[in-house]
Amino acid sequence: MPNIFVEEIVHTPIEKQEIEIVERKGIGHPDSLADGIAEAMSRALSQEYIKRVGGVLHHNTDETQIVAGKAKPEFGGGEIIQPIYILLVGRATKEFDGTYIPADKIALKAARNYVKWSMHNLDVDGDVIFDVRLGEGSTDLKDVFKRGKVPLANDTSFGIGYAPLSETEKLVYNVEKRIYYEFRKKNPGIGEDVKVMGLREKDKIKLTVACAFIGEYISSLSEYDSLKTELREWIQEISKEYTEREVEVFVNTADCYETGCYYLTVTGTSAENGDDGSVGRGNRCNGLITPGRPMSMEATSGKNPINHVGKIYNLLANRIAFDCVENVEGIEEIYVRILSQIGKPINEPRALSIQILPKKGYDVKKMERDIYEIAENWLNNTSKITEMVINGELKTF
Repeated sequence: MPNIFVEEIVHTPIEKQEIEIVERKGIGHPDSLADGIAEAMSRALSQEYIKRVGGVLHHNTDETQIVAGKAKPEFGGGEIIQPIYILLVGRATKEFDGTYIPADKIALKAARNYVKWSMHNLDVDGDVIFDVRLGEGSTDLKDVFKRGKVPLANDTSFGIGYAPLSETEKLVYNVEKRIYYEFRKKNPGIGEDVKVMGLREKDKIKLTVACAFIGEYISSLSEYDSLKTELREWIQEISKEYTEREVEVFVNTADCYETGCYYLTVTGTSAENGDDGSVGRGNRCNGLITPGRPMSMEATSGKNPINHVGKIYNLLANRIAFDCVENVEGIEEIYVRILSQIGKPINEPRALSIQILPKKGYDVKKMERDIYEIAENWLNNTSKITEMVINGELKTF
């Protein structure tokens, strides 16, 4: 397989750098909501296309926009004054060889179901306005989409992945996930909109957590403060599972009780009151925002899983990186960059660059063959990425 380049790099490993910054926007953050809605629409369209015509047709739903509403949260209740507006925009195939596909209806149902699943205090009938504006794809891109047996790249773009995750990255990722799936289930006053920012200064980690609280389940400021303390102490405790470094936790640092300022919501998301959301403005496809690592600015969510390299190559780069770390001994860090060329087969990238920072005493030249084989195997099976995406087995944010 041509165009695979394996090389050794020399730089300070992320764990040994003095400063590391890691962020994760939680499931209920407006940007993550936009990502989730976009990906849900794409999956639903893909599954329906397969059902009706035997294959996925051209579509992209990666331009979903959320316009914040207006709310009046109160202890013990509150109400939505102006609904959240969600624009479902993108492109979809609505007719193929005489078969008509109700793409707008499919996308709308998927978006509503996703919001209902992810946001338990957001009424999709009364708190949200969905506006479906799916157009048809451009003729050129639709033509590229259907040419040949191997999908052809729809763009000249690149994807990036790396492995392994650092301690700080694992900590930030898991704190948000566990707040959503564990702490929130036992404490309904905690909303789904959680953002975790991690700063590691040498061997000390500071976690700043912004967490939406829900007024319906909290009767007073003292109860709010008590729950906030409980959340902080819980995060402090579970942090020990991911790092032996000293961890300091801060929750809702913008609160000012004297002036009546605290992070209280009606629905559990800041989208109810002034915080807009867009696909691609939040987490990369590994679930994190990592300014200390190479990143692609491509939005992964909502892009079609057949030939949109902005999606496939980001997911593929991460799979190659993690498979190499898992199966090849001696890798300290690995960085994978894949560049496409529009109109060329996606399994024949213009370049697949794999950069290795080896552990002390290991020779990259001796790893090269195994790494090459892993990369080549994934390139020969890019359809596996497509299948995993359609089945919801790969996360995109």
